[in-house]
Amino acid sequence: MHSTPADSVFKAYDIRGLVPAQIDANFAWRLGRAVGRLARRQGTNSVIAGRDGRLSSPMLAAALIDGLLMEGVDALDIGLVPTPLVYFATHTLGTGSGVMVTGSHNPADQNGFKVTMMGRTLHGTGIQAIGEAMSALGGHPAAATAGTRRAIDMFDAYVDRIRGDITLERPMRIAVDCGSGAGGVIAARLYETLGCDVECLFCDVDGHFPHHHPDPSVPRNLVDLQNHLRASHCDVGLAFDGDADRLGVVARNGETIWPDRLLILFARDVLRRHPGATVIYDVKCSRHVGREIRAAGGCPLMWKTGHSIMEAKLAASGAPLAGELSGHVFFKDRWYGFDDGLYAGARLLEILSRAPDATAVLRGLPSGVATPELKIALRAGEPPALIARLRADAAFPTAERIVTIDGVRAEYADGFGLARASNTTSAVTLRFEGDTPRALARIQNEFRTVLRRLAPDATLPF
Repeated sequence: MHSTPADSVFKAYDIRGLVPAQIDANFAWRLGRAVGRLARRQGTNSVIAGRDGRLSSPMLAAALIDGLLMEGVDALDIGLVPTPLVYFATHTLGTGSGVMVTGSHNPADQNGFKVTMMGRTLHGTGIQAIGEAMSALGGHPAAATAGTRRAIDMFDAYVDRIRGDITLERPMRIAVDCGSGAGGVIAARLYETLGCDVECLFCDVDGHFPHHHPDPSVPRNLVDLQNHLRASHCDVGLAFDGDADRLGVVARNGETIWPDRLLILFARDVLRRHPGATVIYDVKCSRHVGREIRAAGGCPLMWKTGHSIMEAKLAASGAPLAGELSGHVFFKDRWYGFDDGLYAGARLLEILSRAPDATAVLRGLPSGVATPELKIALRAGEPPALIARLRADAAFPTAERIVTIDGVRAEYADGFGLARASNTTSAVTLRFEGDTPRALARIQNEFRTVLRRLAPDATLPF
């Protein structure tokens, strides 16, 4: 028995939990059986299996594969890879289904799984269906004929595909910080193949994450890269999370270029080829994103946060591009529509190589005075309840409109404030932006007043 209720690991976007208290070899084996059974029902006889560099990932991947084989499904084992290579393999090998063993940017004592079925990364009810299938296994017998495991190296195909798509106008010198995560197995090779001189920081995979945590959305995790940029002659710095499906960027002067600003650059480029197209961005992004998409001739669409939710919206809308503040970027233009930090980095380098000064391009992107993501830590079940009360209250006196597609986003003439329930931790996530420091302070004060009234015992991070 697991010490924590099993359903607590089935999150909105993926499966994550403590190892071994919530996720162990038996859990992974049952997951493999459940995925194998669902895949066979959908007419799929092969499933891609990959894993990140966490200490528990080899054990969990082996058990997962055993479960797949028991259900008569062939496991195409692509080994230690970033998550995007599992997605890439499901498209190029034609399976449509895959499982990545990864804890992404979670602490080192956690791990989990990202599941793709029929070409779509599961979320919401799809994740819950996996949990239900695991619960229904019971004494279900093994398939009459077991599946086979086949080891496949996807690195050459992945690098060759990107090399055929990306052209740099000039050689570039870049710094790459993989945070000891899985991106380190391929990042330097990929960018060197494109013609870059690559300076590596923490590209050796180490599940202890000894240098800094692999999450580029947290400012302190970019300090090493910032220092390196200031002391080197690199054009730009790229940072990746633990499974390299998210991208962080630092300019030559050490300035962090947050992903919502990068999305503006990507949108301008994509909309030249797709005039009038929809570009999707999440509720945490700057107001400048929508404005700049419109100015570039596109149709901006604000949507809910979540990598698999974004991917589904991209597919349903036919949009060529989507992105999140967290660093997930989805290119359907020239790519497959899944989030891939490594490919997004290549697209960025292609754009920057057209200009003599990459820093000038990055610093020229519009921005306001903004906070990073802030979190109010709460007990389990409290974040959605607080957001529900906040929606009912909506007492923001100077706001022009309230957006409630994902939490509460108050839009002002000179900024915005957002509070939403995190789908990965027991917390309320906040973000604020203003045209000036004074506007930012006023907006934060309106949120502070409401939150103190609705949650007087909560510790506010602003």
